[in-house]
Amino acid sequence: MKTKARDIKKAKILSGLEQAYKKMIAFKKEKNSEIVIIKDDKIVHVKPESVVLNELESEKKI
Repeated sequence: MKTKARDIKKAKILSGLEQAYKKMIAFKKEKNSEIVIIKDDKIVHVKPESVVLNELESEKKI
């Protein structure tokens, strides 16, 4: 029972994080401000137009 409840909470949290990323990208595009990410152990500033959600998802998994 605990495992099932934990899995449900985990799914809700991950869904919320995904929505937050989408909102952040939309906000950055609207304000035309750069997104700061870590890529290859370096801090990188990228334009919001060049960011694809899949890129952010791969960065989250590291």
